[in-house]
Amino acid sequence: MTRPLAGLTWRNAGREILAGVTLLAIAVPLNIGYAQIAGLPPTAGLYALVVPAVVYALVVSSRQVVASPDAAAAALVASSVGGLAVAGSADYAIMAFAQAIISGVLFVLASVFKLGFLASFLSKPILVGFVGGLALDILVSQIAKMLGVKIDSGGEFVDKIAGLITGLGAINGWSVAIAAASIAVLVVGRRIARMIPWALLVLVVTTVIVVTTGLEQSGVAVLGPVEAGPPSLTWPILDWGTWLALVPSAIALTMVTMAEGLLVARSYGDKRGYRTQPNRDLLAFGLGNIASGATGGFAVGSSTSRTAAMDQAGSRTQLPSLVAAVGTLLLLVFGTGLLEHIPSPAIGAVVGVAILPLLGIGEFRRLWRQDRFEFVIGAVCFLATLFIGAIPGIVIAFVLALVNLAKRASTPAIDVLAPDGEPGSSLLDPAPAGTATAPGVVVIRLAAPLFFANGSVFSDAVQRAVTTAPDVRHVVLDLEAVTDIDVTGAETFETLTRWLTDRHVSIAYSRPRQQIIDRMRTLGLISDEPIYRTNREALTALSAQAENP
Repeated sequence: MTRPLAGLTWRNAGREILAGVTLLAIAVPLNIGYAQIAGLPPTAGLYALVVPAVVYALVVSSRQVVASPDAAAAALVASSVGGLAVAGSADYAIMAFAQAIISGVLFVLASVFKLGFLASFLSKPILVGFVGGLALDILVSQIAKMLGVKIDSGGEFVDKIAGLITGLGAINGWSVAIAAASIAVLVVGRRIARMIPWALLVLVVTTVIVVTTGLEQSGVAVLGPVEAGPPSLTWPILDWGTWLALVPSAIALTMVTMAEGLLVARSYGDKRGYRTQPNRDLLAFGLGNIASGATGGFAVGSSTSRTAAMDQAGSRTQLPSLVAAVGTLLLLVFGTGLLEHIPSPAIGAVVGVAILPLLGIGEFRRLWRQDRFEFVIGAVCFLATLFIGAIPGIVIAFVLALVNLAKRASTPAIDVLAPDGEPGSSLLDPAPAGTATAPGVVVIRLAAPLFFANGSVFSDAVQRAVTTAPDVRHVVLDLEAVTDIDVTGAETFETLTRWLTDRHVSIAYSRPRQQIIDRMRTLGLISDEPIYRTNREALTALSAQAENP
């Protein structure tokens, strides 16, 4: 079992601590912005950097993945809890905390029952579309902040667009200037020196400017008072109906975080030469989310951008998360007064620049070039998330995943084999070659499990091979690539064997796995049919029978 803070030595401790200071500078402004997106007070974002980060860092097997609220989690909280309570109210905050706890319990259950494979149902096109839709929804709210226009950030996407358009006449010039300067510094600064915490620098400088010039009186919105003090242990008090109403959105949070978190953990583990334990990582996410909800924070996931920043900083352990947790705690106890006058246009610029890559423009271009059907899946998921909502979007994502799976599984490779075992012709071609493998014998290979989605396709292919080849008396099914047969596939197979028997065509099997033979016997598909070790052995024996019936 991986020990806590694996990879930490006296030699790299200094570098890891410095990386932790960098993480603190990146995480504080982003988490304040994400808390606002979620409709929660700034402390909810900061509290999520303390106890949850410590718990996660001490349990997780990944040495580098940073756990923190992110843009997708914030948008999901806003869209789901916003339908149950008014953003900014006490009930709203309690529901957000409860949602994090439910998500944490789901993560723990997924770890115990080893359900990490469920994350595989969220393919890349689905993730790109889902996260891209959330990102665009967030971006509209941030643009409104940058323009000094007030809109309902918890409303539907169409309502936000309408509010932004109708509010263009009330644009605040100073807000636009602050936002434009902030974006310029963030974009140019990142190209010049990526290691400098430009987001923190932007917030500090713009705050000083606002305070010294009195721009608040000119209409520039600021963060406002931030409650001081460390996080305290609490528990959301809600009726059972409300808890149950939060379950669907918690499932969505869990699935998205699971898919992205395990992928990021595995990729960095492979990149840096250490092994990760997916089920332990799920447990870490679970305990981290429970800790977040129980200490006044909201749902935490894997932060891809902050993980990448720590990797670039040379960090190879979880120590930076602990350093950032200590720094955030000190800020909460002694420095919340410094946050009060941070201008909202600057926060909007920081969050907007951070989430811009999440729109997935480059990924959509690649999908368009590589696979048009998968592009359509991503686009539908994007539009559903944007115009219908995050929860319906994740449901549609799962449906699309199943449709994509069924589409691919329903057209498996089915080949007539040449005598040497190589494919001679594909039975799924529009006009397959109707030739027997040898006189009176056809050898057919199905390169997939036989189940409900492809049973009829396989049966039609075999029938076509028999009817188009001359004088077929024996069919050999090469079972090397068949790994399973379900009940529906078995029924289709029985119908096929009756069809062959009515035409006086015998059936034999070659190269089967033992578990497939056992499975076929259990399903009643075979009794005394010949089974051959190789296709050539089957051809030799059956060709002789065909020549001497």
